[in-house]
Amino acid sequence: MPDLAERRPTLRWGDLGMRVASALVLAPLALVCIWFGGAAFVLLVAAAALGLTVECLTLCRRAHGGLPLCFATLAYVALATASLLWLRADPLAGCANLLFVMLIVWGGDIGAYLVGRLLGGPRLAPRISPGKTWSGALGGLLAAVAAGLATAQLLSGPPLAWRAAVLAAGLGIVAQAGDLLESFVKRRLEIKDSSHLIPGHGGLFDRLDALLAVAPVAAMLALVLGRGVVLWQ
Repeated sequence: MPDLAERRPTLRWGDLGMRVASALVLAPLALVCIWFGGAAFVLLVAAAALGLTVECLTLCRRAHGGLPLCFATLAYVALATASLLWLRADPLAGCANLLFVMLIVWGGDIGAYLVGRLLGGPRLAPRISPGKTWSGALGGLLAAVAAGLATAQLLSGPPLAWRAAVLAAGLGIVAQAGDLLESFVKRRLEIKDSSHLIPGHGGLFDRLDALLAVAPVAAMLALVLGRGVVLWQ
């Protein structure tokens, strides 16, 4: 029988295959719906919102004394849903802005996972989420900035790159805060995953926690900048 040191790499990367398989199915679907917008995107967001609502109500039935937290979570989901729909509804900049947001969130999530698993190290917030490390947080932030820069480069060219980097860093931090917030809620409700809907990820809350936090911030920025303006201008 292999000792613990020999088994650690397997344990560390045990969910990688399922995570990749899930991403290969869900990411192209999301990108296609964002690209075409309209009814396809509305249906995607509505399906996600419905799934999140069902997860929240299910958790409320299982939790003791979690009803106020459940209502707050439902309001949080409603705000993020409205923000995503409003962002994409911009006929000029909606697609670019939402692609920018999504790729930052995905980049940060992938970077945090890979770097955190590779390097490990001190825990970021052990009382909230024992699995998260400072190395993972830094790796996720750098990956979010890289994703934002790449997206801005593809969509508008290099002159605005520094603004894209600053914005991507800010949204990357918000995304990680959203991840920690979801972990805090799960700790309060004494659960590990919001559900087992997505192999390797858990439930919709586990997969969309960062996006739920970033969407309202991005929508607020878009509101300040005005319709038809990309976020990094």
